[in-house]
Amino acid sequence: MKGKEYVKEGFLIILGSFIAACAIYFFLVPSHVAIGSVGGLAIVLEKFIPLRLSVITFILNALLLIIGFLFVGKEFGFKTVCTSLLIPIMMGGLEIVCPDNSAIMGDPFLDLIFYIFIVSIGQAVLFYCNASSGGLDIVGKIINKYLHVELGQAIAASGMFVSMLSMLVYDKKSVLLSFFGTYLSGIVLDHFIFGFNIKKRVCIISKKEEEIADFILHQLHSGATIYEATGAYDNKARREIITIVNKSEYSKLMNFMNKTDKDAFITVYTVSEMLYRPKI
Repeated sequence: MKGKEYVKEGFLIILGSFIAACAIYFFLVPSHVAIGSVGGLAIVLEKFIPLRLSVITFILNALLLIIGFLFVGKEFGFKTVCTSLLIPIMMGGLEIVCPDNSAIMGDPFLDLIFYIFIVSIGQAVLFYCNASSGGLDIVGKIINKYLHVELGQAIAASGMFVSMLSMLVYDKKSVLLSFFGTYLSGIVLDHFIFGFNIKKRVCIISKKEEEIADFILHQLHSGATIYEATGAYDNKARREIITIVNKSEYSKLMNFMNKTDKDAFITVYTVSEMLYRPKI
């Protein structure tokens, strides 16, 4: 990874952590709603284990971090450790700068909705960098990796389990809000993650095949595959260029095609996931 990429990734991890910290401090804490989380699980376990809440929370988070290292990878584990430290530090800074964090919306339900929307943006940014905010995000990442379940759904499933256990501690209204919030959080998170990961599969048939292939390889620094194709109408042999690009690359490619060959035949497909082994 080049220096600029390290700086970009570091900035995104800090940004994602800050967004998550703001969501927790300004919306979740004042709402007094316990969405399925490690904190919620710790509150339930406190009723059965003779340890302080802070100790139980620390043990759970430490265990999950170790599991993350073992089952997801060292890079994910290290970055998650960093975010797990960053978020509490940032929340401590917010406590100093904004000591009065009374409910902004004045309604627990609306606070919950805004929390879900904002924290999902932060989580999506972190997952984009192969990191997480810790806690049940690690469980969700493991489910996503080995069972190929959408990340948001995986996190929601683990959160739902905690919400079920919270019935032993919380009243019915809090439990129902927790269920709703956990489920909605999974949907919103998947929406943002899909937006980050979406790519375009572009298929091009053009007389200027070599010029287009050169642009894709050396200007976009992307890969391409060329297939032999035969037109059904005139039975003429042609060559089709196929490439997969991200949003910014797609825009550059379309601008190039408008200048280079307006008569080219182009088809575009949306790609949400790719499984491949990168070339070294």
